[in-house]
Amino acid sequence: GQVESLYLQTYPGVTEAGIAAALKRAQTRWPLCDVLIMHRTGMIAVGEVIVFIAVAAKHRRAAFEACDFLMDYLKTEAIFWKKQMGSAGSIWIEPRPQDYNDRKRWG
Repeated sequence: GQVESLYLQTYPGVTEAGIAAALKRAQTRWPLCDVLIMHRTGMIAVGEVIVFIAVAAKHRRAAFEACDFLMDYLKTEAIFWKKQMGSAGSIWIEPRPQDYNDRKRWG
């Protein structure tokens, strides 16, 4: 069936602490000036923005790599439960194998 929406649920406190720990790892690995991470939760319609990451650094490579690292963290390790809803019903979804392969780049 066709996907109509996505429902994202968190474990309050734990999800935010995990994201903060990933941010600290990024700041340790790259010389960053500032980072903003916003991740929506609740019911999200198809086509709506789910996540926003902005990274400021003196050098673009550090900013791009840190952003990529943080996105890979959010896709594979962050404490979110994702339920896909559609015309055929609803199912809980997990990260794809490619998401885990992407995450391996960071050791």
